[in-house]
Amino acid sequence: MSDEATPHDPARDATRDIADVAAVEVIVTAAVHLMSAAAVKCGLAEDGPDGDGRQYLDLDEARKLITALAALVTASAPDIGNQHARSLRDGLRSLQLAFREASPFPDAPGEGPGEKFTGPVS
Repeated sequence: MSDEATPHDPARDATRDIADVAAVEVIVTAAVHLMSAAAVKCGLAEDGPDGDGRQYLDLDEARKLITALAALVTASAPDIGNQHARSLRDGLRSLQLAFREASPFPDAPGEGPGEKFTGPVS
């Protein structure tokens, strides 16, 4: 055996770290990241020293993020449990409504971001 220490392998460490995380936590974390990004793109970022959050409004990007979130929440709901799914659905619905409010030309019911997965939001 060599006197040198075992070389540090960042990939092995990352694999070991992710192996310790439950699937529910990975799903919820991904959903929270999508929610946060969608909120910013809907113009809901907190006011900063250089202006209000509306400066980050980008409805095209928000639509993509909300649709991805809706697909993730809908597909994973049976596996993540009612407590997690309910919170994620509530956040998703709030984002869908914020998108509609921010849009100068609101989509028809059932045509908004993610509504093909969630049904019409009102």
